[in-house]
Amino acid sequence: MADSFRLDRTAFHMGTHEETEYYHARNQPKTFTERLQAATYLNSIAFRYDINNPPRLDRTAFSARKHENG
Repeated sequence: MADSFRLDRTAFHMGTHEETEYYHARNQPKTFTERLQAATYLNSIAFRYDINNPPRLDRTAFSARKHENG
C-alpha cells in the first residue's frame, strides 16, 4: 500500500531562490482576469464541476438579519 504513494524524485529539482523568483515572475498569471480564470479553473477541478456549467448557490443555506444598536 505504501508503494502506491511514492514520491517521484525525478519530477523536481533543487533551485536557488533567484531561479524560483524568475520562474514565478514569468509563469504566473499577470492580470486580475487571468488570476480569476485560474482560480475558477482550480475550483472546478477541486469540486468536480463543469467549468462551463457551475452549480448554483443554495441561498436557503444562508440567512441575514439586521443588528439592533444599543
